[in-house]
Amino acid sequence: MPDLTSTEIAGRIEDLYGAPLAVLEAHARDQPPGMLAALLGMHHELALAERSISFHRDRLARLVHPERRLGGHEVSHVLDCARRLAEAVAVRDAHRRATADVLRSLHRVPAPQDQPPAQMPVVPAVPAPATSSAPSR
Repeated sequence: MPDLTSTEIAGRIEDLYGAPLAVLEAHARDQPPGMLAALLGMHHELALAERSISFHRDRLARLVHPERRLGGHEVSHVLDCARRLAEAVAVRDAHRRATADVLRSLHRVPAPQDQPPAQMPVVPAVPAPATSSAPSR
């Protein structure tokens, strides 16, 4: 599976569960933790990491703009921003790989047809031999 963005992963989750992400999030809040909640949590963390990458990339570009003079104070901000950017990329990549692996392992089950489910034949139980507490002759 190629590298997916949070938007593409959201689409795959919607396809898998057959509902929009907002509906799935509302449904997951009312259910005990399960696969849907895990996928939604992974998607949330991936989207957060992507926003963090965008923020720190833009901030770093402003800090090192060619018209801006870099002094000792600014260098510490550049280094901090670069570190945070690297951390956000690592988090994004980890969540993207894990989410893609989970989604690759899941498949949507086709909806049952409008037929009633097949009835299992009823087999009468074999009666157990009667036991008596009276001594036998």
